[in-house]
Amino acid sequence: MAQRHTIILMQPITSRATRTFMDFETVPAAMDGICGIYEKKLKELNPNVHNITYDISDLYKFIDSLTDMSALVFDPSINAYIPYDRQWIKQRAFQHLKKLAT
Repeated sequence: MAQRHTIILMQPITSRATRTFMDFETVPAAMDGICGIYEKKLKELNPNVHNITYDISDLYKFIDSLTDMSALVFDPSINAYIPYDRQWIKQRAFQHLKKLAT
């Protein structure tokens, strides 16, 4: 599944005008993209801090703070995208960061 095209659907706040999407060539690239969005937000909130660190619970809180977040992952066996919820994204993000840390 790691090498499948992935679309992340996001709505940061309740306004429908904030709906957006990002597409990635792989699931790991999508997880990097989500972490990048969170890291960018941390930098905006802490402009004078040069070395920003966070743990997985901080990332989970960020994901949970969004009005909506889901993923569509392409499955070539059925030639369609399969939807996944916020919990799946959190699990995949954890697995991805754990792999990067080892």
